[in-house]
Amino acid sequence: MQKKRLMIIGAGGVGNVAVRKSARMEDVYEEILLASRTKAKCDAIAKEAGPVPVRTACIDADDVDALERLVKEFKADIVLNVALPYQDLTIMEACLRCGVHYVDTANYEPKDEAHFEYSWQWAYNEKFEKAGLTALLGSGFDPGVTNVFTAYAAKHYFDEMHYLDIVDCNAGDHGKSFATNFNPEINIREITQPGRYYEEGTWKRTQPLEIHQNVDYPRIGSKESYLLFHEELESLVKHFPTLKRARFWMTFSQQYITFLRVLEEVGMTSIEPINYQGMEIQPLQFLKAVLPEPSSLGPNYQGQTSIGCQIRGVKDGKERTLFIFNNCSHQMAYQDAKAQAVSYTTGVPAALGTSLVARGIWKKGGVWNMEQFDPDPFLAELGPLGLPWEVVVDGKLAFGR
Repeated sequence: MQKKRLMIIGAGGVGNVAVRKSARMEDVYEEILLASRTKAKCDAIAKEAGPVPVRTACIDADDVDALERLVKEFKADIVLNVALPYQDLTIMEACLRCGVHYVDTANYEPKDEAHFEYSWQWAYNEKFEKAGLTALLGSGFDPGVTNVFTAYAAKHYFDEMHYLDIVDCNAGDHGKSFATNFNPEINIREITQPGRYYEEGTWKRTQPLEIHQNVDYPRIGSKESYLLFHEELESLVKHFPTLKRARFWMTFSQQYITFLRVLEEVGMTSIEPINYQGMEIQPLQFLKAVLPEPSSLGPNYQGQTSIGCQIRGVKDGKERTLFIFNNCSHQMAYQDAKAQAVSYTTGVPAALGTSLVARGIWKKGGVWNMEQFDPDPFLAELGPLGLPWEVVVDGKLAFGR
């Protein structure tokens, strides 16, 4: 295989992991370009990555023309977007102009509205198909690995899947009073908007964090888990039409929720611009600026994450349950990639999904979600890359029908 040229956009916690992992793939890549708005952050990551050479650049990912120039100058074969979700469409447009493949970890959402769905990116399918280019959406953990877990379950364990619950627990302790584990702006927008879940052909709405229950997580124990809307639900119910219900659950400590509610009450989580001393600012963007940088949490993080899919369905006429999951240690993540586990569990699948496209293993023209490709090659490499996974068949699930 001829080695490829990889461009990665975004130098936050996930970008750091994706670069380090990709730069170890000497058989896949000839050179890597890491670009973000802050070149100094790229330089710090590149300095410690290798053996694949990593060069750096400054880029405004909102500027399609600037993106096009940089992609062409570097002669990229594939672009991995780990920048902000607001920038998905500009980066996709630049990839189309340059004739290169595209991968991201989170779906598009408008900057001025806390609402995300795949329709904006799915609308690019015909353009990518005609160009013979692959656009792989949501190659993180959730979305990403959870989509692949679901596809793997459908392929190997079920004739029909009926009930899907994705469970996400961070049982780690970073020692801070209040901090988010990934971009604070995106994290808080996600949590404070109304919840949604799929049931019997319709989407049901809930108030933010209204529905919650205890869930028992492997090697962690029982944790209060809150129902949210997460983007993989939208694609999974589309591509697995036998699902009668699909939900997403995430853990939050009571301290975290208390801080969040106070910030909401005083208006600090709002995305509505306000005038401050003659300048227009978004309170949430200001809050992001004063909160700890997620990539800085790694050195002192203790504990682990646990993320997986609990599925109930039918095989050979009999009811079957399946729990497929990964537990990831914050300490291990820092030792391997100088990252906390939330960044690590997103950055590793981002690097893996990109490499599968680069190698032609997952490659076909159009815009695709992770579950639309064969799950076996991905899961064969996920464990050796640092995220081993486990399967429990016909065990007890946290959720009934």
